[in-house]
Amino acid sequence: MISRFGIIDISPATFFGGEFIGAKAVVNEAVAISATIIREGHEGFDAFAVLVDESGKIASREKMVEIWPNSQRFEAFLRPKALGNWSFYIEVSAENPGEFAKTLMTKSESYPIKVERERALIGNWYEFFPRSEGAKKNSDGSISSGNFRSAAERIEDVAKMGFDVLYLPPIHPIGYSHRKGRNNSLTAGPLDPGVPWAIGNESGGHDAINPELGSLDDFKYFLKVAKKNNVEVALDLALQCSPDHPWVKTNPEWFTKRADGSIAYAENPPKKYQDIYPLNFDNDYPGLFAEIYRVVTLWIELGINIFRVDNPHTKPINFWADFIAKINQKYPQVVFLAEAFTTPAMMHALGKAGFQQSYTYFTWRVTKSELEEYAKEVAYQTSAFFRPNFWVNTPDILPFHLQSGNPAAFALRAVLASTLSPSWGMYAGYELYEHIPIGEGKEEYRDSEKYEIKVRDWQAAAKKSLTLRHLSPS
Repeated sequence: MISRFGIIDISPATFFGGEFIGAKAVVNEAVAISATIIREGHEGFDAFAVLVDESGKIASREKMVEIWPNSQRFEAFLRPKALGNWSFYIEVSAENPGEFAKTLMTKSESYPIKVERERALIGNWYEFFPRSEGAKKNSDGSISSGNFRSAAERIEDVAKMGFDVLYLPPIHPIGYSHRKGRNNSLTAGPLDPGVPWAIGNESGGHDAINPELGSLDDFKYFLKVAKKNNVEVALDLALQCSPDHPWVKTNPEWFTKRADGSIAYAENPPKKYQDIYPLNFDNDYPGLFAEIYRVVTLWIELGINIFRVDNPHTKPINFWADFIAKINQKYPQVVFLAEAFTTPAMMHALGKAGFQQSYTYFTWRVTKSELEEYAKEVAYQTSAFFRPNFWVNTPDILPFHLQSGNPAAFALRAVLASTLSPSWGMYAGYELYEHIPIGEGKEEYRDSEKYEIKVRDWQAAAKKSLTLRHLSPS
């Protein structure tokens, strides 16, 4: 509705699900508030951006200035000082002189701001598989797995490289049925450790720890060492099961059945995952929701405050909106990273549904023009609802531009990722310039760590390590 003064095209203002949702911000972040403001004639006016805290009290009132002459676009910066659901509005006033002197006033509607902790915006992420850290090759050619105790010994080195978030692939028991072998072979050998994302066996499911990695006490020790080194541990939240997961027996209604009565395995075209059953959210939404909530809060109570969510775009968007809202209501410190390499519309919708961060298309932006265009997009066009996390590589993705093994290419991409985005990530092995693809024209690693335990020479890596920004976030 247009009042005495026109206040239009207000930003940030994101409409989603039938309402305006909170613009993303972190504590003490300068949030740019802007609007086009018009009035008749040549008379002036004063415009203010007003910040309101969660209790409804005015926290600050900043004068808006015209961004450039005659643009009629005005801007001010507001800094929320605490976590919570804040809001802002714009107020425009002018004196009306003469016989009937009075102050003319227009106040816009209020728009929400969701204020979160700094980690929701800024972080230096590192990913490793605990089973590979401290792994040893035996004289008979077999490999002894690493575990939480041996992996804890690497945390100090991770911190020294400047990383402050350590992301672990799933740490839960791994299924045996249709277990994948090396290089995604459909036939696993007796010593193949399985894919961590095929969650669940007789030892438990999403609420259990893989016994091959150690005990709950070993995991607590791992967290203690990480905390000592000022590193936060992020867990993988992969809402899927192996055929051996306890849920398959206790709650078969949580899965999709084919016409022949068998359970459908997961597909993410062109990839097929015969060792994984996806969840079906349409048969028992309340029951499945409650169980996932129980599992996630269990890990939160153990000290996990960051979750990297595997393929969230393959789950209903309303689930994420409901789930993240409920988690953040009780645990506002918890951060969810969406691992969603999908369409822009879905990636943006996940951000609007509550995900604090998302993987991005940075991996496939290579030329100067591509990088400039994409950096501007995530910095300006989508920043109110989509926070980027630029990864230089992942266990799934070995970009073509790294397949030469040229150290300069590795250094360049790491510098670009760590300076173009406030959050960025690196998967272990990058420091060693690992670069051999599984085949020509493929963006996957040969001898991928998803299917086997890696034994690496970190002493050699120490001589080449990429120690990048830590005190100078983007």
